[in-house]
Amino acid sequence: MLDKEKQPIIETEGVEKKYSGTTILEDFDFKIMPGEFVILVGPSGAGKSTLVRLLIREEKPEKGSVRIAGRDITRLKQYELPFLRRNIGIVFQDYKLLPNKTVWENVAFALEVCDLPDSEISRRVPKVLQAVNLTGRENAYPNQLSGGEAQRVCIARALVHAPKIFIADEPTGNLDPAASREIADILEKINCQGTTVLLATHDKELVDQMRKRVVTMKKGQVVSDQKQGRYNSC
Repeated sequence: MLDKEKQPIIETEGVEKKYSGTTILEDFDFKIMPGEFVILVGPSGAGKSTLVRLLIREEKPEKGSVRIAGRDITRLKQYELPFLRRNIGIVFQDYKLLPNKTVWENVAFALEVCDLPDSEISRRVPKVLQAVNLTGRENAYPNQLSGGEAQRVCIARALVHAPKIFIADEPTGNLDPAASREIADILEKINCQGTTVLLATHDKELVDQMRKRVVTMKKGQVVSDQKQGRYNSC
């Protein structure tokens, strides 16, 4: 059993990842403890998105281990991956919403593919929409949403499985400052409810406002790891 006080919920050790002979991550060591909120920053090409893909086992490293809750996910069988990904909520810069489904239907679809009964879907969807401030927008289609609303639908869809880990890869990249701040507030709320959050972003203003643990990457390695002033705002 995972000892939450001592063992990381996310940990990489000695990870190396290459694309077409170019090293993206090299001897990469990184860890996050349960319940932390960590912001990952660094220039384009630093390896942030590559790390995210490794954490959801979209890709595998050439060397090293990637552990989630103590288990090396590089060794998972293909049939085990859906269970892993239901325990890791993830959103990206692009929304990837189903255009012919409403807000409600987009979120519900994530449960339907897991064969949950209608009664459970009807219980979960309104709760998660309320959590991301979308009550009243259930019947809107993606083309009727603002960028901030669309991203909040993505967050709701990722949260509907109640994951232990939530990863956001540049979630505010296409948003104005007000919408970005709203997304940040939702991520903080998620974290305060006990979910471990990893946010990868280029948004320096957002990083400065949030004042969390900030891990800086450069050329595939961690070059700085700092806890800022208002570390726990719950």
